Amino acid sequence: MANLKEIRSRIASVSSTMQITSAMKMVSAAKLKKAQDAITAMRPYSDKLTELIQNLSGSLDGDTPNPFTQVRPVKKTLLVVVTSNRGLCGGFNSSIVKAVQHYVKEHPEQDIHLLTMGKKGNDILSKNSSLFGNNNQIFDDLTYSNAAKVAEEFMDAFAEQQFDVVKVIYNRFKNAATQIVTTETLLPVVPEEDVKGSTGDYIFEPDQDAIVNELLPKSIKMQLFKALRDSFASEHGARMTAMHKATDNATELRDQLKLTYNKARQAAITNEILEIVAGAEALS
Repeated sequence: MANLKEIRSRIASVSSTMQITSAMKMVSAAKLKKAQDAITAMRPYSDKLTELIQNLSGSLDGDTPNPFTQVRPVKKTLLVVVTSNRGLCGGFNSSIVKAVQHYVKEHPEQDIHLLTMGKKGNDILSKNSSLFGNNNQIFDDLTYSNAAKVAEEFMDAFAEQQFDVVKVIYNRFKNAATQIVTTETLLPVVPEEDVKGSTGDYIFEPDQDAIVNELLPKSIKMQLFKALRDSFASEHGARMTAMHKATDNATELRDQLKLTYNKARQAAITNEILEIVAGAEALS
């Protein structure tokens, strides 16, 4: 059994760790509330805009195609990989890395390049994958304008036929304890089968082509921004959950160490009493 000094040192170390994890949990909980409100308010607008664009682009005349709606044989693929800049958030980053590795394994015929957003994913995936670019500063100031600049990079690359398809892989926020790894196609914009060829009851002014050409880039940028918002909220939810579990484990370990310390201390006191009694009997 370890001596009392070693046990006291371990108790102090575990208590210090518990204070850190508890503080990180509270910080993430505070940030999560703001991030959750932002993505919850944004989803209806983003989903409706995507649905509208798919409806309108599906009914465009064949002789006036938009460069972002052109469907080509998939030979070159760009994966926009969204992770975080910091760790200590459970399996948040590892699940994205595994999803990317699984996609690459399942599509050996494609020339796959990565656009990483987040330091953790970039550090791991850049070792064995071809990088189109990386943007680790996006989460320092997560705004639509910054996300739009990133979107313009791969939109221009797609229009120049550097890539045949652009997909984004990210953690979709469900609740603080659950994040869903999601893969969505950003480019090309393909209409859904049930709305293809249907324009509904829309009245176009000035004309349908001009409206689609104006809204389509905005829709793609909004879809990327939504993925970033989802990932940001998911990160804080995952970190809050991980730090909560870490705090509980540290509390349990500290209690066990205190029990061990008390047992060792009681054993030491008992031995001292026995020695005193034995010495007194020897003298008498």
